[in-house]
Amino acid sequence: MQQIKFKNRSDAAVQLKEVLPLDRMKNEGWSLVAVSAGGLVIADALNTRLKLPIDYLLSASITAPQNGECELARVSETEEIVILQPLLEAFDIQVDYIYGEATRKHEEKILSAIYRYRKGEHFESMKGKTVLLIDEGSETGLKLMCAIKTAFSQKAKAVYVAAPVIPSEVVEALDPIVDAVFCVHEIDDYVDTQCYYQEFDPVEEETIETILEKRDEL
Repeated sequence: MQQIKFKNRSDAAVQLKEVLPLDRMKNEGWSLVAVSAGGLVIADALNTRLKLPIDYLLSASITAPQNGECELARVSETEEIVILQPLLEAFDIQVDYIYGEATRKHEEKILSAIYRYRKGEHFESMKGKTVLLIDEGSETGLKLMCAIKTAFSQKAKAVYVAAPVIPSEVVEALDPIVDAVFCVHEIDDYVDTQCYYQEFDPVEEETIETILEKRDEL
């Protein structure tokens, strides 16, 4: 049985602060970029005293045709796509399917979320910025990889990753391509992220809207 690591996302943020270079982040003006709704809640908790720029990079999952639980790829709101190639080959799925689904998910899901959460404002470019990509955990690393690809595409100055809990294999995959990975617990036999939280309620849309509305106050 997996051991619970955090009471809730607030507790995860408190513990994550212990491994983050907070003074450096503030002095250098890092941008906090959440890659999930839960990551946004954690980013907001981290930012209580830092008062750094904060945003939410939206993305959508692309799953197998016959299995809605099997994630094959992910598309970001800037239309960057990351694909798990071994799964495509294992299920004999053509890449054209991925690009078709990416277009559909972007139009049907991501664009509507942009209007709902940012009143139609698109994601602000990361060009020339030092960014910290934040998630609440990670099963496959696809959300983070999609965000990393977006940051590179937008020519970010430096890219860091932070998550309270993360699989060892994801850390190994990300470590060579980003400036650093910050985590509280690195897990060898990772299960679902929710298994490491005592409380893991879905993040309400109103919460997302409230956090993003505070950006103008910083």
